[in-house]
Amino acid sequence: MDVRLKFLGGAQSVTGSKYLLELDKRKLLVDCGLFQGLKELRLRNWDEFPMDATTIDAIVLTHAHIDHSGYLPRIVNEGFNGPIYCTEATASLLEILLMDAAKLQEEEAEFAQHKGYSKHNPPLALFNTQDAKKALDMVVPITYQEPVNVLESVTATFFDAGHILGSAIVSLNIQGETQQKKIVFSGDLGRYNQPLLKDPYAIHDADVLFIESTYGDRDNVAEDIEGQLASIVKTAFDNDGCLLIPSFAVGRTQLLLYYFHRLLTTNQIPACDVYIDSPMAISSTNLHKIHRDDHKLSIGRGEHESIFDYPRFKYFRTQDSSMSINSIERNAIIISASGMCTGGRIMHHLFNRLSRKNDTLLFVGFQAEGTRGRKILDGEPTSRIYGIEVPVKCHVEHINGLSAHADRGELMRWAGQFKEAPKMTFVVHGELKSAHHLSLKLKEELQWPNVMIPRYLESFELFTGI
Repeated sequence: MDVRLKFLGGAQSVTGSKYLLELDKRKLLVDCGLFQGLKELRLRNWDEFPMDATTIDAIVLTHAHIDHSGYLPRIVNEGFNGPIYCTEATASLLEILLMDAAKLQEEEAEFAQHKGYSKHNPPLALFNTQDAKKALDMVVPITYQEPVNVLESVTATFFDAGHILGSAIVSLNIQGETQQKKIVFSGDLGRYNQPLLKDPYAIHDADVLFIESTYGDRDNVAEDIEGQLASIVKTAFDNDGCLLIPSFAVGRTQLLLYYFHRLLTTNQIPACDVYIDSPMAISSTNLHKIHRDDHKLSIGRGEHESIFDYPRFKYFRTQDSSMSINSIERNAIIISASGMCTGGRIMHHLFNRLSRKNDTLLFVGFQAEGTRGRKILDGEPTSRIYGIEVPVKCHVEHINGLSAHADRGELMRWAGQFKEAPKMTFVVHGELKSAHHLSLKLKEELQWPNVMIPRYLESFELFTGI
């Protein structure tokens, strides 16, 4: 058996993860993500898929984030008709995320037709809700650490990656005629010693390793997160304003609620309401109540007891209730999506609050190059929203320690648990600077040979004649 590899995404960028394995005539795709961020990356979503989608036999997902799963409806539209393997919690999240992504695609096409700026007549959606439903029908949920045959001679095992609910490190065991080989995909690795999720599972060996590098060039010290949040809340309220937090709906919002629950119940911040203004975040929060074994918050609590039911937490699903928050002028915390301010309900909150000197905008996660969040964080004086340049006069704050991604030290800690160096290591899912820094660390500190930073659409021969 010959095994070849092609990078269809997740190479020198933090988006669009897609790794194609060809095992003789069989094809397995690991992750199937949308490109996000810079326009030149987003346009790749519209490019002709680099191969015939009908020839892919199966797909394995590391987790549900759209940059790892969001291309599924599109590839189904192009003819893919095989099983999609993922963890049970990832399967639950996909029902929320893929339907939302499809709705956004349809709405964008409708808006383009109304404004007349599309190259297509009529404007086209990248995929639609019917495509998303077809993709969901193909999902096969798998329990952590239970091997499953995803192809003939290929067994996949999912281990907890600690990144978001259901996230996984995927180990593929390939049985050839004469040899067995092991390929490990880190997926997105979480942080150690976090209050919400478990530590990333320790892997000790691999012939070929794919390791993410989102924060491969920096350490995000998670020191006294409660203290930092408390200080920012108090200052925002002392300024007679509100605190607005763009937050990822899955994982980050729930972590924030954990901290605000602690701060409010221990009187470290003034009594206030916390508005969760994101239908997706609300649905994701409810899934944490269902998949109780996949996180830490149910430890020591009754079966129906959850911090997410705290009375000060106000969940707003409807558009009318969302708009009503704009009238609140002081002493409130507003959490809304999207986390990088690229769309969703956060847009009307930014439109109304960026120009308010009394309000505070707090970023709690990575802001990819080219996104509105990155531009605001970098100090641009205005932000274009709804076609209007809105002046940025509010206070802008940033906390690094809340990231769901392992930082440089944690990536090295996870890699350092390998008993032997992988024969080949691919540093993926990171901007070039981050990937380059992590590759040097792996070579110099761990003495790993053959550490590579692949390019988009680059191909490799992994094994021959096994």
